[in-house]
Amino acid sequence: MADALGRTVLHRDRYARRWGLGDRKEPVSETPAVVLMSGDPTLPLAYAPFESSTTSSIPSVLNIRSRGAFSPPEFEEIAPHYEVSVGHVLPPSLEDANAGEDHGTSQLLPVSWQRMNHDESLTDRELAPEILVLTDALQLASQPGKLPLAIATLKHRFPGALLWTPGLGGPDNLSVLVSMGVDLFDLGRCHEAAANGVLLTAWGPRRPLDHEETSIEAQAVQMMKSLDEVRASLVAGQLRTLANRQSLSSPRLVEHLRRHHECTTQRTGNLASHRPSSTEFPCFSANALTDPLVEDWERFMTSNYRTPEPVTEVMILLPCSARKPYRLSKSHSQFRRAIASTGCHEVMMTSPLGLVPRDLEDVWPAANYDVPVTGAWSADELNRVRRMLTALVERTGYRRIINHTNMDLSSLDVEVVNTRGSDGATHHDALARLSAAVSDAKSAFELRNQKNNLRLKEHFKSIARKTTQTDAWCSDLVVRGKVPRWRLELNGVQVAVWSIDRNGFSFSRAAIDLLHEHGALKEVHLHDDVSWKGDVFAQMVKEADSSIRSGDDVRVLQAGHCIGLARATAFGWEWSGTPGTLAKSHQRKKTS
Repeated sequence: MADALGRTVLHRDRYARRWGLGDRKEPVSETPAVVLMSGDPTLPLAYAPFESSTTSSIPSVLNIRSRGAFSPPEFEEIAPHYEVSVGHVLPPSLEDANAGEDHGTSQLLPVSWQRMNHDESLTDRELAPEILVLTDALQLASQPGKLPLAIATLKHRFPGALLWTPGLGGPDNLSVLVSMGVDLFDLGRCHEAAANGVLLTAWGPRRPLDHEETSIEAQAVQMMKSLDEVRASLVAGQLRTLANRQSLSSPRLVEHLRRHHECTTQRTGNLASHRPSSTEFPCFSANALTDPLVEDWERFMTSNYRTPEPVTEVMILLPCSARKPYRLSKSHSQFRRAIASTGCHEVMMTSPLGLVPRDLEDVWPAANYDVPVTGAWSADELNRVRRMLTALVERTGYRRIINHTNMDLSSLDVEVVNTRGSDGATHHDALARLSAAVSDAKSAFELRNQKNNLRLKEHFKSIARKTTQTDAWCSDLVVRGKVPRWRLELNGVQVAVWSIDRNGFSFSRAAIDLLHEHGALKEVHLHDDVSWKGDVFAQMVKEADSSIRSGDDVRVLQAGHCIGLARATAFGWEWSGTPGTLAKSHQRKKTS
């Protein structure tokens, strides 16, 4: 397999990936990384796994050679090496013209905007390149929306390939391009900076200080520092924050990032459904309002969320808190003592998520977002809350809203009782008004408190609708145990427990048939001739739901039978061709 590139995903975040190159147990290099070319300084293998050259012939030939032993199974010789013909390509502005010279096709696949629009061979499902080269990336970057669209299209079509955008990347845009899905870079812009006597840093080009150099060697050091920052942010799950910060150094980067967010929102299978409870979702700037995860939350709340049946009469709108989940905060402890009822639907007003119902305060991202609490609201934040409130009121049909925020709800077509007044939310007079309003609503609508186990069941049914596609499997379950590790049982048999480590269900083997019977969870189909003994690998998968999210529990089927459950580590867009582990085995049926 001297022509194969051994690689495995070490960390992933939406479209960004940190690949390990070589033996997956002991990678000798990783991405994002640099492709060295003529005139470049020699960089360590850890930063520069490949070198490239292009012939001056017509058509030209592109060569990429490995600098390390990346080829399985022995990983002993310096390999693989690739070459491919690169034809003359018309600029992206002439996309309607099907002309120019054809690109070659091999494990090294050159692709242009024109080829993406006219070459039907790219749709061949057998085509599985290991390195993609977007040859006209520089030209695409100057035309609004085309670069993010081209990258997103290539990632979905060839999920297992490394992507190189020649001449485009540098220390000042590395995190933005990596977040969009680019894996390989070069020192082209570093050479340009050196020629102009400026230093290209992670935050843009600048004049050097007296003690600084602008040589290509100094520029390469800046590139390696940026690679370290991006790799570290991928490991920590905070690439989004770094990319947002870096984008502010250039209006073009802001545009690229916004267009990329649009592409992400328009596609499925690129977000997470569960993250470890320790993971933060930072929302420190207005950029958070347009983040695909936030827009996905609004879309769910306005179109798919269903209020638990016992609390559809009266909503209590409350302010959020800095601590998550809200119920553990001091302010919400005071609210709940004042409310002293489980017969109303408690909904929190917050930014950037807009609204978070009490029954979903434990799930991602509601339990993990971090936002500065100032009490001041922008017009965009208030508009999101209004949109979501209007949709929730229309879909639920509340008969009264008890408003304990300072937001004006007069536009809603429902009776509103304001309890906040001019006082703070936890002022004793405001709490007294809240308590009186709840007592009046209980009397007016004959609201009854829910028994704790039934309230918890409705709580978990709501989470099931969000994370497992249906709550039908919960109908006959009983909630037992103690906070916070509740058990869900069927006829005395444990079906699931609530995991505080991942803020989600952890299913037992007894849940396999129950979940399958009710069509809960997305499906992954294995080839009939494979034996599933450990994790789910790409070569085992016959078909998978493209909307799978990282963290999803999935049903594993083979020959039409559900044989177990797995937990997705890869996003849905990766399942059609990414080498390595796609899901971790969670529960398997015993074989007779």
